[in-house]
Amino acid sequence: MPTLREVEIYLRGLWLLFRQDGSGLAHLDFSDRGALRSFWAILWAAPAILISFAWWRVLYLQDLPPGQSVGGLFFFRLTLIEATNWVVPLVMVGIVCWVIGIGEKFASIVVVTNWLALPVSYGYGVLVLLMMLVPTLGGIVTLLWFVLTIALISALFRILRMIVGDHVLTVATIILVLLVPSMILSEILQGYLGILPA
Repeated sequence: MPTLREVEIYLRGLWLLFRQDGSGLAHLDFSDRGALRSFWAILWAAPAILISFAWWRVLYLQDLPPGQSVGGLFFFRLTLIEATNWVVPLVMVGIVCWVIGIGEKFASIVVVTNWLALPVSYGYGVLVLLMMLVPTLGGIVTLLWFVLTIALISALFRILRMIVGDHVLTVATIILVLLVPSMILSEILQGYLGILPA
């Protein structure tokens, strides 16, 4: 598992790439081993993910009769959805990279995507926590949620341009494949697994 110091170096690299500074490439491990190690970002993001799980539990319980609760199976299903949303878009990006002939960039895209998901997860976690603690801020939180989503898209666009080159259509396609399927999958799986609030 990468140490906190390593994670700081990776995030520093992402920040430099976001600023279009090529020196950021030296801060990230784009090897196959580095791509596999980047999945440790899931564990580093676990506290933020658990906050989201707690919020989803609150929403779900609102629609149940008083006195009812949810057990471990509920959280297992949420974990399954989270894992699916993390992995499936990357698999689809791999297929896209193979089809358009940039397969050698796939490991780099995995590394960037996984480590970028870490600060984004904590950003969303903070917003969820605000919603839980101060429900009256719902409108502001929704606006901040939109701002964070735009920031994510902007960061992906700027960083991926440093990885795959100045091919706007390719970068836009990769971003769509990374973001859109996870939105669709979430709703489908939540309904199928029976954890979608009414």
